[in-house]
Amino acid sequence: MDLSRLMVMGILNVTPDSFSDGGLYNSPGEAIKHAAAMTEAGTDIIDIGGLSTRPDSAEIPVDDEIARVIPVIRHIREFNKNVLISADTYRSEVAAAAMEAGADIINDISGGAFDPAIREVAAHYDAPYIIMHTPGKPSEMQKMTDYDELMSTIYHYLSEKGKEAEAKGVKRIIADPGIGFGKTIDQNFEILSRMEELLYLGYPLLIGLSRKSFIGKTLDLDTGQRDIPTSILEGFSVSSGARIIRTHNILHASYLKQLINRILQY
Repeated sequence: MDLSRLMVMGILNVTPDSFSDGGLYNSPGEAIKHAAAMTEAGTDIIDIGGLSTRPDSAEIPVDDEIARVIPVIRHIREFNKNVLISADTYRSEVAAAAMEAGADIINDISGGAFDPAIREVAAHYDAPYIIMHTPGKPSEMQKMTDYDELMSTIYHYLSEKGKEAEAKGVKRIIADPGIGFGKTIDQNFEILSRMEELLYLGYPLLIGLSRKSFIGKTLDLDTGQRDIPTSILEGFSVSSGARIIRTHNILHASYLKQLINRILQY
């Protein structure tokens, strides 16, 4: 992963209940077709998730999550050796199965808080490990938005989780402030305005704000109408230091990537 340039991470939810695309790609055939379309449009990474993490979502059995994601990972890897595959999970068993199936990256919304053994999986496979800030599990996180100082809390959480992962042997860590995870609308905008502070962590930054509700509530837009404002905020995030954007609309993000990477040459 060359994070001296901007990379695009395309979202592929193989779930019936994700907030934006739930149910669209929860059959292997549809998921694989969408993965091919994302690759054609210019994604660098396909982030595959089998467990919805939208606010108030419920957990499913580990075996069900594995059954959703592993066939898709295997098929993508069989037919495309070049695209990077990320396993969007906070469960060590799912992460290990995904790595065995051909995944390259582990994207953990809890940074190891929900299942500390996932760090050992990342270390064992020498996988880049994405740590995100969240105050709690999706079923409860929106009740946990009272912070003494928002950015300080996020910074120290990511610093602590990063050090814990490094202590287990993880060599490549990427940090995500967790837009929309246990955050109010105002707090999401505060993160965007102060994101440069997180560069002092020393980790590359990922931002995931695609089509999220704070955009819709601010501009009074339905989920399907949020791609243009998403791209605007993604561009702002990149100017603040983000090097991976996790997104739904790969074509828009690909244009952004091409333009930003021309700028970063100088």
